[in-house]
Amino acid sequence: MRDITADWAFARYEAIRPRAPAATFSASSRRAAHLGEVAEQVDAFILDAFGVLNRGETAIPGAIDRMRELRDQGKRLIVLTNAASYTKAEAVEKYARLGFDFSAKEVISSRDVAFALLPPLPDGTIWAAAAAPEDRFDDSPVPLRRVQDDPRLFDSAGGFVLLSSTGWADAENERLIKALRDDPRPLIVANPDLVAPREDGLTLEPGHFAEAIAEATGLAPRFFGKPHRNAFDAALARLRGIPRSRIAMVGDTLHTDVLGGAAAGLKTVLITDHGLFRGRDVGPYITRSGIVPDWIVPTT
Repeated sequence: MRDITADWAFARYEAIRPRAPAATFSASSRRAAHLGEVAEQVDAFILDAFGVLNRGETAIPGAIDRMRELRDQGKRLIVLTNAASYTKAEAVEKYARLGFDFSAKEVISSRDVAFALLPPLPDGTIWAAAAAPEDRFDDSPVPLRRVQDDPRLFDSAGGFVLLSSTGWADAENERLIKALRDDPRPLIVANPDLVAPREDGLTLEPGHFAEAIAEATGLAPRFFGKPHRNAFDAALARLRGIPRSRIAMVGDTLHTDVLGGAAAGLKTVLITDHGLFRGRDVGPYITRSGIVPDWIVPTT
């Protein structure tokens, strides 16, 4: 049984780092108690969701009030999440259920980015998705079917999209590896995260399974979402007119949020108390990786 810990995830992120964008970082980090103490330095915040706004289905204490405080100060807010299982409407409804007031224009998921940029497939073929049983695809611009519902799609689909790891484990991944060895086809990864913080610990995410596929087949998946530039381009399109030096990417991971934000030319904030590094001293991880956030903040 795999022991899914922050140390394991950090080591895996370091191992796949050559596939991440190149970035430069500050020489050192400043400390702040919360995002309110960073607000004077920036005009807009791009916010990761898991570990920043919520942990699983629970809002992080104080995050709802902090978002209201930042709005009252005139700060622009964008949620940029790698959670790819929800449609836009479902994502907005989820945040509202948790107590946030984000509009549809303020929420961008890696799913949105991937669906907007899906390449065409050969005539007569469709995309097959690794997805949760309850996932809907009415927002997809092309026909899309859940591969777990029809295993024949492992052989007949024109390409594959990894949206969710719910209901997807090593057995399913091994079957996809065999199918792609026998017949190489496009693999789209709409959630590059290796792990995600939940109420009861870390869960494996689509990025983990995609990396295993890449290593086993030699295929090069196409990644949509942080830390890749396509996600940040989508967020920055909503913040035109604001200099990148006045925009902060806020997240709980070094290799997706901080590295991706720095590669996009943004300021970066690492939240430490609710996500990947919960209960740990982040200093050794920063030193080992060389990924240095502009601010280290315990809570949103």
